[in-house]
Amino acid sequence: LEEAAFQLQQIFRIDISIALNILGIESMRAGHCRVAFTCFKLAADRGYSKAQFNVGLCYEHGRGTEKDLEKAGFYYCQAASSCHPMAQYRYARYLLQHGPGSPWDRHHKAVTLLEQAAVAGITEAQAYLGVFYMRGLQPQEKRGLKYLQLAASSGDAQSRFHVGVCYEQGLGVQQNLAEALRHYQQSAAAGNRQARERLQA
Repeated sequence: LEEAAFQLQQIFRIDISIALNILGIESMRAGHCRVAFTCFKLAADRGYSKAQFNVGLCYEHGRGTEKDLEKAGFYYCQAASSCHPMAQYRYARYLLQHGPGSPWDRHHKAVTLLEQAAVAGITEAQAYLGVFYMRGLQPQEKRGLKYLQLAASSGDAQSRFHVGVCYEQGLGVQQNLAEALRHYQQSAAAGNRQARERLQA
């Protein structure tokens, strides 16, 4: 009976968190940012990762509460530790820009989180890693190209432009101007200004 009661308690706790998070999303859509933040915070403090991510967004952008990047980082960290892919991406960006600790530790942890988010299919993480590996102190061009191609396949026009650059300059791949042209055309068709300018040049 004790085990059954515990299981019911867990289900109830999770259901309440889901309901609060949904109520928060609906409140945000209706423009009631303070109510949304309160709902997200209640669910987040119960350990619900989707709500923790939403609280992080609220703190990062000052929606329903005062803007506070440190608190945003805290909630992104909470959600990321529960393997929330977008939180992994956001927390990695936070670590690279504002995080505590030594630059080496922050950098290493951020790259690990970005890799996890990229593997989970987060286009922003794929694009970020692609550029990161291309432009690092010790560029890893093949690895960078792999992530740029993943992001481009997900419809990211900027990454498609960067793939074109890789083919034009032979970065991580054999130089192929026809392939570069094809990527520039696709990127330009998706609205990328740099690709349009490159085609004109």
